[in-house]
Amino acid sequence: MSRDEIIDITNSFLIDEFEVESEVIQPEADLKESLDLDSLDYVDLVVIIESNFGIKLESKDFTDVHTFNDLYDLIGSKLHAIA
Repeated sequence: MSRDEIIDITNSFLIDEFEVESEVIQPEADLKESLDLDSLDYVDLVVIIESNFGIKLESKDFTDVHTFNDLYDLIGSKLHAIA
């Protein structure tokens, strides 16, 4: 799966599930602040990512995820690990 496909799929479910405007989702924007995430929202985010991409995530995977770009990179790396 290409990075553009990862971005399109991810942005689509972020807009639908977290009810944010597409303009809020910018590659270098802070993920937590932009989506106004609390700890329960992170659980939802993990479940949504896992179901959309067929990957398994752990809390430690999010240690270095601060921006939307970081999130796309995480998903990409997990997808390549199972390929």
